[in-house]
Amino acid sequence: MRRVLCFVIIFCLLQGNLALEMEQETETHVVTVDSTNLRFTPSTLTINEGDTLRFVWGGQALPHNSVEENGVFDSGDPERAVDYGHVFDYDSAGTYSFFCEPHEAVGMTGSVTVLDVEAPADEEEPDNSIGTSTGESEASTPDVRLGLAIGLFVLLAAALWRARIYD
Repeated sequence: MRRVLCFVIIFCLLQGNLALEMEQETETHVVTVDSTNLRFTPSTLTINEGDTLRFVWGGQALPHNSVEENGVFDSGDPERAVDYGHVFDYDSAGTYSFFCEPHEAVGMTGSVTVLDVEAPADEEEPDNSIGTSTGESEASTPDVRLGLAIGLFVLLAAALWRARIYD
């Protein structure tokens, strides 16, 4: 009976921690409006597939927006305060040009180069429109090394407990 109980406890503690998948980290890259009020900062950047490109500004003298020239993303109508993000999924490598509709003629343009990376295992297609949400989702997978360390500790404790019983 004790063996079964010990086995069940160890099995429950190790559940979900045996996967050795590497999780790909994604980043959020922020583009703002510079002090001239007519330029994106940075105006060019390079990111990886899976990363988020976020446009954030507030209290601007002039209303702005960010529109990708082929309609890949669009922050909406020009506004003095914007918080908009777009996630580039794992089949979107390439270069994307964007502009501010009211100020494109005076050079308020930019571009983002998205580098090809391998999608993480079991990757679901993300919702590319973040809209005005300020929260960012982070993966919540437990650290595999911590799980294995806890599992090994439990095994050692169970072995010591069993050895004490039979002494």
